Amino acid sequence: MTASTSPSATAPDPREAPRAFLEHLYRVAVDRALPLSTLGAHLPKPPKGRTVVLGAGKAGGSMVQALEALWPADAPLSGLVVTRYDHIPPRPEGVPQRIEIVEAAHPVPDAAGQQAAERILALTQGLTADDLVLCLISGGGSSLLVLPAEGLTLADKQRINKQLLDSGAHIGEMNCVRKHLSRIKGGRLAAACAPARVVTLTISDVPGDDPAVIASGPTVPDATTCADALAILDRYGIEVPAPVRAQLDSGTLETPKPDDAVFAGHSTHLIATPQQSLEAAAAAARAAGIGVHVLSDEMEGESREVGKVHAALARAVALRGEPFARPCVILSGGETTVTIRPRQPGQAKGRGGRAGEFCLGLAGALMGQPQVWALAADTDGIDGVEDNAGAFVTPDTLARATAQGKKLSDHLDRNDAYGYFDAIGDLFVTGPTNTNVNDFRAILVL
Repeated sequence: MTASTSPSATAPDPREAPRAFLEHLYRVAVDRALPLSTLGAHLPKPPKGRTVVLGAGKAGGSMVQALEALWPADAPLSGLVVTRYDHIPPRPEGVPQRIEIVEAAHPVPDAAGQQAAERILALTQGLTADDLVLCLISGGGSSLLVLPAEGLTLADKQRINKQLLDSGAHIGEMNCVRKHLSRIKGGRLAAACAPARVVTLTISDVPGDDPAVIASGPTVPDATTCADALAILDRYGIEVPAPVRAQLDSGTLETPKPDDAVFAGHSTHLIATPQQSLEAAAAAARAAGIGVHVLSDEMEGESREVGKVHAALARAVALRGEPFARPCVILSGGETTVTIRPRQPGQAKGRGGRAGEFCLGLAGALMGQPQVWALAADTDGIDGVEDNAGAFVTPDTLARATAQGKKLSDHLDRNDAYGYFDAIGDLFVTGPTNTNVNDFRAILVL
């Protein structure tokens, strides 16, 4: 953690610079999840044989660089990790590169992701019981590590993935489907590594921190079933090719289960979690003399509706000093969802992600409440597929937007949070942060 964003560092005065104060809390939360400060405590000793590093996720680049800096210089180290385009941080001076990093698309997979998955699977060939496989897994790995099941093409996976993203399905549902339509997810990568020992080091971006859900759990057992995957596909009206549906019906595409002997001797370590980042932000707020209330790191649901609930709580605090005394910061995390509404004829396509849509719901329900400021942003620095991490909400958000001819309900109707907050200069842009512990929300009530 850098001195500039540690909880003990001097924070901007929340009364004089509320936006800067909220950004400070975000930076502290992100820094808590950077792998260089967390990975070392979970590293095993070098094995008798080789150490092969495999992995996928939006934090893949920074995890690799942390491992290269911390692994003994005289111990062999090689491997391949895939991350999102433009998510490889600058290489630190004096740290030689020993692990290859490649880039691919997220959230909709591409051919580069498929090639990376094929290469990663090929690296498991010839491993022995003397070898160690270190798997570096973080959020985004489901899309970056794409290897379609027999009977599926990459185009099929792209279509199914996009339909899942647009459906409003929660992350557990999406990843259940992804696992059963893959040759590498849902524990299959670990099975391919046998008889080598597998140690998985993971950064959680999911409510509940279940390693089987993070990046669709390529190295951990999967308790979900083909029947579960079929039920989810049917629930959201998503079609798969008839031969693949038949394989799901018959159980041919079943994943390795918790009692499978292939996982004997393996271990999984959570090196960063959403709750840890929220606690770091809370400590920073308390250091500035502001009361803090952490609601939960597991919030799910429609982003706009979650925003309305947060607004109701913030208004109660602002108007009555209940249930929390003023001044205070209300923090929450988790992974909300956005259901894409059908466009009307001639209607422009909306832009934005979960954080922006939360802010739309929040701003509308706050109704210009004085003394309430908020920031919602994704900790990976990317809200959906846009170039912003999220957005700010201020007491005059609605007034400034109205002056620009922006009607909040119109932007909600077409899922266009980006256009709304861009027009009033309230997008929050960070660039890739090189980690990912999902949604970060902070509401300041003065």
